[in-house]
Amino acid sequence: MARSRSSRTTADAESLEKVREEIERLRREIERHNYLYYVEARPEISDTEFDKLMKRLEELEKKYPQFDSPDSPTHKVGGQPIEGFRTVVHEIPMLSIDNCYDEAELFEFDRRVRRALNDEPVDYAVEYKIDGVALSVLYEDGHLVRGATRGDGRRGDDVTHNVRTIRGLPLRLLGRNVPRRLEVRGEAYIANSDFAQIRAEQERNGETPFANPRNATAGSLKLLDPNLCARRRLRFFAHSNGIVEGAEFSTHMQFLQAVRAMGIPTVPDVQAHRGMKAALEYAHQLMDNLHALDFEVDGIVFKVDSYRQRERLGATSKAPRWVIAYKWERYEAVTRVRNIHVQVGKTGALTPVAELEPVEIAGTTVSRASLHNREEIKRLGVKIGDWVVVEKAGKIIPHIVRVEVHRRDGSEKPFRFPRKCPECGTAVVQDEGGVYVRCPNPNCPAQIRETLRFYASRSAMDIEGLGIKLIEQLLQSGLVKSIPDLYRLKDKRDRLLKLERMGEKSVDKLLANIEASKQRPLWRLLTGLNIRHVGARTAQVLEEHAGSLDRLMAMSEEELAEIPEIGPIIAHSIYTFFRTPANRRMIEELRELGLNFGSERPPEQPATGPLAGKTVVITGALQHFTREEAQEAVRRAGGRPSGSVSRKTDLVVVGENPGSKFDKARQLGVPIVDERRFLEILAGRAEVPG
Repeated sequence: MARSRSSRTTADAESLEKVREEIERLRREIERHNYLYYVEARPEISDTEFDKLMKRLEELEKKYPQFDSPDSPTHKVGGQPIEGFRTVVHEIPMLSIDNCYDEAELFEFDRRVRRALNDEPVDYAVEYKIDGVALSVLYEDGHLVRGATRGDGRRGDDVTHNVRTIRGLPLRLLGRNVPRRLEVRGEAYIANSDFAQIRAEQERNGETPFANPRNATAGSLKLLDPNLCARRRLRFFAHSNGIVEGAEFSTHMQFLQAVRAMGIPTVPDVQAHRGMKAALEYAHQLMDNLHALDFEVDGIVFKVDSYRQRERLGATSKAPRWVIAYKWERYEAVTRVRNIHVQVGKTGALTPVAELEPVEIAGTTVSRASLHNREEIKRLGVKIGDWVVVEKAGKIIPHIVRVEVHRRDGSEKPFRFPRKCPECGTAVVQDEGGVYVRCPNPNCPAQIRETLRFYASRSAMDIEGLGIKLIEQLLQSGLVKSIPDLYRLKDKRDRLLKLERMGEKSVDKLLANIEASKQRPLWRLLTGLNIRHVGARTAQVLEEHAGSLDRLMAMSEEELAEIPEIGPIIAHSIYTFFRTPANRRMIEELRELGLNFGSERPPEQPATGPLAGKTVVITGALQHFTREEAQEAVRRAGGRPSGSVSRKTDLVVVGENPGSKFDKARQLGVPIVDERRFLEILAGRAEVPG
């Protein structure tokens, strides 16, 4: 009998251990999927599959409460209501930041910064300004212990009970080497797609819908019942730090990389660039991408990346001197989608465009808005007949922010993305690993029309007088079927005179402009050739490196990838373009017609220095150099910096938190050195290994 009771006790213990192990496994799996969804934006499972994991964990924790934990993902769904808010004193004040509304003020800010730093180089981190509610989230030994609003900057409200419900914000930091204390500051927000659903629910319940996502977020954080807050689907983006104990960060980019690795979502697409000019160019790229965001943005923030430089710059009583927000006025209107049609671009990409009931926004009438691609339609969930919010922010073109789901009456119709090109009837294909659907027919009339328009544009060959109306006439009359045909028009002057609105002066001026374009620099021709991923800047880099079109066409894919700013994706596109028979025939026609193909450069003098003739790749954060400074040091030492690792790479220099280049170097057996050894090589005290 004793043996039997002992056996049962052992069996029960083993059974409980299996339960505990399953609970821990489920928690790790759920945390991993939360990280992939909210931080990496690359989910591996569906919402339904995720819900099944969460439901199983809830069942086990309820049945075996001895294994419950305050850090369990199940505790993000709410808890007991609180009686009221207590005040939190911010150990480091949460200062506001200065704003500006034009580029001249940005450059004035840059002058002040450089003057205070004795004109030393400055890297600016460029990031979206999230239109949410400022929050401070404190972790101690990796556990979330407090969440607080900004308040007046020195005192805020303790909203920990609601912060624990924020989607994607971990209750326990990932990794083992977490700081003893880490205060992460950022913005709580509600995604536009979630906001549309919340408004629809409010409408169904007879409640007054929220005015906008920011107000909904602020109101949610002030709720005393965390269960209600959990239903509002709040999210969080980190953008800065407060208290840090047990860790050191030398740059803003390093901080963002570190907290992302700990499982905290950070503002997406942040990059650091040397100097205000380059930083502003990247800011324009961010602004062009506003349409693809599922959250509200009201500006772009420019921050000095280096923490040492920040310390020297200091702060006023109201704001730090190392950061500024470039803001714009936001104008919104609600209108209806009359229809959706598809345009075919110069690369064959099919772009859906919403035809809107005309509405006035910021003094102009808006009747169209691009929906960009098939995935954008799915993300917005837009249907023909939907009421939508259209935004025009600053100089940005109008874009649809969200659908007013609560205003649907059942008459709306889903849009069916075409399976065949609307211009030529060819079956369309989707980019491998991409979001664009394309017509693969190079003779598609729409592609030819848009290719000619782009070729003649100011950003490419700059042929004045060759606009879209004339291009359409040239195509319809059969005078032009390709780019080289433009240069054959001089022999068809009589036929040109028969076209609408083409008198002798107009024809002679057009022919003179086309002839003059033959002498445009090579980079303009490369831009106009419509090579995927090759815009004006990339074309300039290619001309600077190769000198001539012939040399560029002769380069291998690996050689192209090693050109600074090119990389493997652009290299593959260029290499493929020049090895397509139709493109080679076009280029030979242009050669015979006398276009400028650049010139071969005299052979360079042999490089000298400790890295003479060596191809060097830098990866990770260095202590003594920025990335650009390290690359310049390589050049001064006779080497050639590269942005990608290949079998032709001679050396990889590794700093803190290296990326995939480090892994690839190990796979290929490329010599790897740390920063200390790199400095010794530059000083001539050590040789390049291997």
